[in-house]
Amino acid sequence: MNGLLRTAEPAVPVAIEGSLQDLTSIAPIGAMHGFVPPTVHQQRSFDFMIVGAGFAGAVLAERLASQAGKRVLICDRRPHIAGNAYDHFDDAGVLVHRYGPHIFHTNSQRVVDYLSRFTEWRPYEHRVLAEVEGQLLPMPISRATVNELYGLDLKDDASCAAFFASIAETVEQVRTSEDIVVSRVGRDLYNKFVRGYTRKQWGLDPSQLDASVCARIAPRVNDDRRYFTDSFQAMPKHGFTRMFERMLAHPNIKILLNTDYREVIGLIPFDRMVYTGPIDEFFDLRFGKLPYRSLEFRFETHDREWCQPVAVVNYPNDHAYTRSTEFKHLTGQDHPKTSVVYEYPKDVGDPYYPVPRPENADLYRRYRELAEATPDVFFAGRLATYKYYDMHQVVAQALTVFENIVATPSGVPAPELVSVTR
Repeated sequence: MNGLLRTAEPAVPVAIEGSLQDLTSIAPIGAMHGFVPPTVHQQRSFDFMIVGAGFAGAVLAERLASQAGKRVLICDRRPHIAGNAYDHFDDAGVLVHRYGPHIFHTNSQRVVDYLSRFTEWRPYEHRVLAEVEGQLLPMPISRATVNELYGLDLKDDASCAAFFASIAETVEQVRTSEDIVVSRVGRDLYNKFVRGYTRKQWGLDPSQLDASVCARIAPRVNDDRRYFTDSFQAMPKHGFTRMFERMLAHPNIKILLNTDYREVIGLIPFDRMVYTGPIDEFFDLRFGKLPYRSLEFRFETHDREWCQPVAVVNYPNDHAYTRSTEFKHLTGQDHPKTSVVYEYPKDVGDPYYPVPRPENADLYRRYRELAEATPDVFFAGRLATYKYYDMHQVVAQALTVFENIVATPSGVPAPELVSVTR
C-alpha cells in the first residue's frame, strides 16, 4: 500500500478506492435506525461498518474479524489507513510522520502484547529540548533543567524538591493550567517554558484552560532527561503504516478509502456500526460544533545528515511554530539527508486537540447522552469521545469496546462510552 514494503510480508488488506461519486441513492446520516436490511440486497451484508481507519477503527476491525468472525467494512475519507499515525517516505526517501511526531509509550503490557502481533519494535526513549534564552534545555522541567538554566548545583532529589517549594506559589484551589504549573514550580519557570507555548498551541492563555492540559507532563526533581517514564518505550520497527497493514490483513476486512461513510449509507448493507469520527458530526451538529485546535505542518528536507540534537525542539517564546521534529531520531533510519517538520497551531482544519474548557465538556455530555441511547452504534477513539488520548490509550479503549460489543445484543444501545486512564 505504500513504500514501507521492503521485504516479504503478509498480504495487505483489500482496498476499494474511490469516492463513489457515481452512486446516487445516498441515505441521510440521521437514519441510523434504518440500516438497510440484508434481505433488500442480493449481496451479503457486512456485520459491521467501521468509520475511520486509525487506531480505534483498526483495532476493532481486527478483533471483530479475527476473534468474532465478523465481516467488516472500514470507511475512511482520507486516502490512506493508519489515521494520524500514518507514516510514509517523502520525495527524498526519508520516512516521515505526515501528521506530526507519534511516539509510542505505555505501561500496559496488554497493549504491548496486542500490538506485538503486528510489529517488531525498535527501542526508543524520547527526548525534548526547549529553546529558552538562547539555551536548549531539557523538558519536562527537571533538576537538570533548573541546574542548566540558573547555574545551580542541585545534587539530589531532595534539594530540587526544596528549590521548587521555595519558588512555588500557593494556590488554594487548582482549577486552571496556570494554577497547576505555578503551584508546582513558580512563576518564572511557568513564563519561560509553559505560558508562551500553551498560548500558541491552544490560542488561549493557560489561565483559561483546564488544569488537565498542563498536568499531563509533571515537573521532576530528578535529572531524568527522557520525556516519558513508561516501562515500555519503542517505535514500530518498520513504521506505523506497516503495522496497520498487518493488522488489517484479514480476509474478513475490506477497506473503502477516499469516502465519507455517509456516501454509502443505503448502498452497502451492514448490521452495526463502530464510529470513530467526531461525535458532533455523527449527530449533524445538533447542539452546535465541538471546538478543536488544528495544526499546519510545514516540512523541510535538508542536504545534511542531521539538523537538531534530539527529535523534538520546543519553541515556547519565539516563532509562530510550537516545535520542530527531525524524524530520523524517531525511526532510526540511516539516510544522508534529513527531514524536519514545523507545527503551526490554528483554529480551522483537521480536528486534533479537543479544547478542555467547562462549556465544551458540557456540550460533549449532551452528545454523549445521544450516543449512549443510539442502538447498534459503538463510539470509540479520540474524536468520538472528545478526549485527547495517547496511542496506547486508544488501543486500550478499543480492546475494551470490543468486549462490550461481544456482550451487547443487536438492537440494544451500547454500554456507556469507555474512558481510559494511563
